[in-house]
Amino acid sequence: MIARRSAQVIRGARASDTAVEFADNRPAMTTSNEPEVLHTTAGDFALEQVELAIGERTWTILHTGAVISRDDERAFLLGEHTTRRPYGIVLWPAAIALAHEVASRADVVRGRRVLELGAGTGLPGIVAASLGARVVQTDKQSVALSVCRDNGARNGAAVIEYRTADWAAWDDAARYDVILGADVTYGDAMHPHLRRIFETNLAPGGRVLLSDPFRPFSYRFLESLDADGWTITFSRWSVGEERAPRAIAVYELTPPR
Repeated sequence: MIARRSAQVIRGARASDTAVEFADNRPAMTTSNEPEVLHTTAGDFALEQVELAIGERTWTILHTGAVISRDDERAFLLGEHTTRRPYGIVLWPAAIALAHEVASRADVVRGRRVLELGAGTGLPGIVAASLGARVVQTDKQSVALSVCRDNGARNGAAVIEYRTADWAAWDDAARYDVILGADVTYGDAMHPHLRRIFETNLAPGGRVLLSDPFRPFSYRFLESLDADGWTITFSRWSVGEERAPRAIAVYELTPPR
């Protein structure tokens, strides 16, 4: 059974899964008085900056656009074939909710080894690092990791380790006390790979924290873990503007003993 723990509200968080890499012979980013621009093989993308109040401080995050409400997501997906914005550099509500969850439970990550899967803009892992965690952030796209690294630096999280990694070709044998993932369970095809990572890389006594906007694919994945003895609880967060809040679950998974 998946048990609910609590509910929280976050207001004002608004500002083709195609492989995208840096464009040849061009800098990853340009910095001047003009907005920063990310140059990739899929085109040039202006980077927006958002300030988010999480925990006891404000965080500054670069991204290529915030996709918060369901209407935002529909518009993003409909425009995918024309804009081709990389998924990983968009600011998603699940990342915001997971960052708040981490900030509210500092004792879970402080002094612990933390792995973030599909880090994207890097917000949850950056918050964890600021609380004293030893963080490894991973993403399949090097262009996403570049933005992630820049966000870490601009928020004073200088000790994060960054790795390009593919879940289907995962070769990390290290153990982690906490595994983080924001909106990473949206497709059935990745579920066996995620499960293998959880079972291989979670240290004894460790936990997985996954945030998700109640997607049906994700719930099926969680049900399969529950059937195999994993303990699953969740907090419910509401992210976005009052007129169109987005419900986000943050699930805590612990393996069978």
